[in-house]
Amino acid sequence: MSDAEPAVFALAAGRDLGERIAVSLGVPLTPHEERDFSDGEHKARPLESVRRREAYVIQSLHGDGHESVNDRLCRLLFFCATLRDLGAASVTAVTPYLCYARKDRRTMPRDPVTSRYVAELIEAMGVDVVVAMDVHNPAAFENAFRCRAEHLEARALMVRHLAATVGGQPLAVVAPDAGGVKRASALRTALARELGVPVTSAYAEKARSGGVVTGDLFAGDVRGRVAVIVDDMISTGTTIVRTARRCREGGATAVIAAATHAVFSEGADEALADPALTGVVVTDTVASRPLRGPAAARLTVLDTAPFLAEAIRRLHEGGSLVELNAHGPLGPGAA
Repeated sequence: MSDAEPAVFALAAGRDLGERIAVSLGVPLTPHEERDFSDGEHKARPLESVRRREAYVIQSLHGDGHESVNDRLCRLLFFCATLRDLGAASVTAVTPYLCYARKDRRTMPRDPVTSRYVAELIEAMGVDVVVAMDVHNPAAFENAFRCRAEHLEARALMVRHLAATVGGQPLAVVAPDAGGVKRASALRTALARELGVPVTSAYAEKARSGGVVTGDLFAGDVRGRVAVIVDDMISTGTTIVRTARRCREGGATAVIAAATHAVFSEGADEALADPALTGVVVTDTVASRPLRGPAAARLTVLDTAPFLAEAIRRLHEGGSLVELNAHGPLGPGAA
């Protein structure tokens, strides 16, 4: 890294991931203090100078039983503004999971476009760069921000894992809805390149209205293949299971769900225990509650800390994030 060491902070909700990022980066986390007050207010401050230093703040913006999405967003906003006030040369918000990214357009009359409002809040705090991983719609993410917005992709991590575990079998990559076709196509291309063999594709129709999911079309070749259903996140798991059943009906020998963000809301334990599923692969961008029961035994969690550390390193030194997305932190052809 360059001589001017960056200040790397991990707010309390993301401390575990932040500490692992710091180890991979080879720098200690910069100390800071967080205090909660009896009326619900909060204060956070760095415990050493950030003047003329690049500051990186790590905070995944998901809710849990202790803090809501809005709590974590507000804490990130206030801390970033504090660093700006204290003379940081630049402030980068590293949000492996970016909240409200799904609400990037109006699907009903008079709907909010919440992703844009979140972008405006972050910009108003003086943030120079926002880093997020596998947002719901990368184009909408980039267009929402007027500051620099960097989109990271866990695809290289998924490809290496799948190549090592099921790469010796015929594979098909499946999009669980129309919005995921581009994501599935990118994974299919990357897997075929890594393995040097053709990988087929498939698509499951899904329409949602008033909370009711419909759609019967399933197109593509999964017969005699391991079907890999790819999505940006798993919440209740119902979309994944619905698609997995379609894959089994189409003759898939096994079905693996691969999603970056393990949100795992109520009902995920039961859904992901469905016998149509063979395995579930996620990353650690969300510190979700652990799955219980049969679903827990089929879960694999991939470590994103080296990937995120390398992203910070390249941002600090002016390296290529395009190459990082293509090959991961270890480079092309790495084991």
